[in-house]
Amino acid sequence: MDRLRPEHVREHYAACEALSAPSELIYTNALSGENIDKLVDLLVARLPEGAALYDDPDLYTTQTQREMAAELIREQVLIATREEVPHGVAVVLESWEDADLADEKPVTRICAAIIVERKSQKPILIGRGGSMLKRIGSEARKEIERIIGNQVYLELFVKVRKNWRDRPALLREYGVL
Repeated sequence: MDRLRPEHVREHYAACEALSAPSELIYTNALSGENIDKLVDLLVARLPEGAALYDDPDLYTTQTQREMAAELIREQVLIATREEVPHGVAVVLESWEDADLADEKPVTRICAAIIVERKSQKPILIGRGGSMLKRIGSEARKEIERIIGNQVYLELFVKVRKNWRDRPALLREYGVL
């Protein structure tokens, strides 16, 4: 609804309502925050009762540390670039070398590729003199270290894979499917 002109909202709302009956629909606007609180209330009311497994305070995700690391890097890309790079960004961990915990200062070594669809996006992610990539890596590294509990050496690259979101094999490879 955010992008619709006001005169088209009712028409689109009616079409959505016809498609999703008997589900409830609510007007929302993510840009202004209108009715977001009501949407959250509707969603929470429809959540299934959780199993005892989910009551375990030590269990907060089903993702592996590697999956979380890739998502943390992707999150920092989106935060750092805002509207400059669309959300069609993937992160692929190319290598992960676990730290030797017997070392005085254990270091986990991670090499990751940030995948974009267009050549024009690559210099945006790299930034002048590598400044954007350094910023992304620095912020992601802090969060990854917090999760895995030791120091991390994070190496990032930017790769262009034209139309990767339209290619099922690449979607599977990047963990999207």
